Amino acid sequence: MTSKKIINKADKVFQILRKEYPDVVTQLDHENPFELLVATILSAQCTDARVNIVTKDLFKKYIIPKDYISVPVEELEKDIFSLGFYRQKSKSIRNMCVELIENHCGEVPADFDKLTKLSGVGRKTASVVAANAFNIPAIAVDTHVKRLSNLIGLTVNKNPEKIEADLKELLPKEEWKDSSHWLIMHGRNICIARRPKCAECKITKYCDYFNSK
Repeated sequence: MTSKKIINKADKVFQILRKEYPDVVTQLDHENPFELLVATILSAQCTDARVNIVTKDLFKKYIIPKDYISVPVEELEKDIFSLGFYRQKSKSIRNMCVELIENHCGEVPADFDKLTKLSGVGRKTASVVAANAFNIPAIAVDTHVKRLSNLIGLTVNKNPEKIEADLKELLPKEEWKDSSHWLIMHGRNICIARRPKCAECKITKYCDYFNSK
């Protein structure tokens, strides 16, 4: 069971982050759930900004799932080459598209468990799509969320699924989606991995990492 101390800490931290980063949204450009699903798969080990550069043209060429499997795999690999891990990402996207066509009439399912059964879709990707495309309460644990949750002291777990469960205990459902964005924005802007701007940080009073130095 989560201690009252951590619950109080989380309440204070997220009160501040809520004010620092109002009106947060996913940074991946998309116009529909399918584009968000593809963009999220492409974002593995890559920045959202770089993904957006590639998908600007990619989404003009590939509109529906059938488009991704109608071209030679080498062509898709070339189109996403600059994002890294292009062979695995191409394979995941093509397999995912086949599954959407065969099992979901070509539509992205608005169901978390069905999302996780798609090729290349783990809990993080499913959470991003569920929360941002369908407004289903979910917490996406990416590298920023994992790192900040541990540094601040919101969890002692390193496993993303356990971190997700810990954060869900600390927050009301209606804030699950935004909590991911708040931590991600803070990780990108202030709590930068190699050069944290602790002097500019508004949550140092509650941060285990800062107070242990």
